[in-house]
Amino acid sequence: MFNFEKLIVYQESLNFSHKIYKITADWPKNEMFGLTNQIRRASVSIALNIAEGSSRTKKDFAHFLDLSRGSCYEVVAILAIAHKNSYINEKQYKNLYDNCSYLSRMISALKKSLHE
Repeated sequence: MFNFEKLIVYQESLNFSHKIYKITADWPKNEMFGLTNQIRRASVSIALNIAEGSSRTKKDFAHFLDLSRGSCYEVVAILAIAHKNSYINEKQYKNLYDNCSYLSRMISALKKSLHE
């Protein structure tokens, strides 16, 4: 097992991307190469940057964590667009938004722990 696989934030980011894939399966087919693709890539990027960054120096890892957190923010923006276009309902929006917020805080805490 790689060290990053033991990180709760990594495991949670995998769970989150799984949720995104499931929920976007029902989005309009004309969004497959638009919002669907974009939100899937952004959600996967959260886990990928944690994994890749863990193999680097602390300074570089911190940078990859910033990228990961940026992907969370990207997902939030896409969720807002999806909600406005009625691709997701209020409950789904709130749940996924809260998941992003939680992941973002976890990523920030991990970054802070690198400097201790």
